[in-house]
Amino acid sequence: MAISILKDKRTKLFLILGGFFVANAIVAEIIGVKIFSLEKTLGIDPLEMIIFGNKFSFNLTTGVLLWPVVFVMTDIINEYFGMKGVRFLSILAAGLIAYTFIMFQGAIYLTPADFWTGNYTNQNITNADDAYRVILGQGSWIIIGSLAAFLVGQLLDVAIFHRIKKITGEKAIWLRATGSTVVSQFIDSFVVLFIAFYIGPRVSQNQGMPWSLGLVMTICVGNYIYKFIVAILMTPVIYFVHNLIEKYLGHDLASEMKREAMQ
Repeated sequence: MAISILKDKRTKLFLILGGFFVANAIVAEIIGVKIFSLEKTLGIDPLEMIIFGNKFSFNLTTGVLLWPVVFVMTDIINEYFGMKGVRFLSILAAGLIAYTFIMFQGAIYLTPADFWTGNYTNQNITNADDAYRVILGQGSWIIIGSLAAFLVGQLLDVAIFHRIKKITGEKAIWLRATGSTVVSQFIDSFVVLFIAFYIGPRVSQNQGMPWSLGLVMTICVGNYIYKFIVAILMTPVIYFVHNLIEKYLGHDLASEMKREAMQ
């Protein structure tokens, strides 16, 4: 039975796309704790744009490197497995992200072995256990905001994708894929920042100083500019992956799956 399932092209494709989707979502959440300077990485001076009265340079969470990939995968899965396929994987990914952070919390409270911290002391890391706690122990409101933004962004992406496809049919893959992504990523960016840094600190005193709404919008728009540019640049990747899948499935099976996905 298991062998016959793995021989089915639909099942195998769903496992590959779903596995890559979930893995990227989890990795993006974990690495997102680091903030990097895009301009300095590229060897240029910070731009310091004025947005909503605040200076903004492209100091971005490293998670932005993978989230565009997640949204592209969403559109590919949507194309062949429809709303139900994306919803299932989105809920699964959100559940596994939450599980990951719960496991992190458990690991943080384990007492470290002396030789383990000693090894890092020799590498000029004075307290490896504190570093471990700070890196993996993200604030609860950041996690809540991130999960809420992920689910809202995914569901919005699915709805916009299907609305555009009903209008354009099989034409204009770039329009439904890129169009749904650029809208959903703006909402995704705003929701995570609003919950994590505007609402969270006002509800919990130990979450740091709350941001003003203007600062939230500044960071949101700045991050969105980056995501918008990346979404446009990812358009050829969508066509490339789409063509690979069409060749793998064959014209008849691919057409059948796309018809079923729209029902």
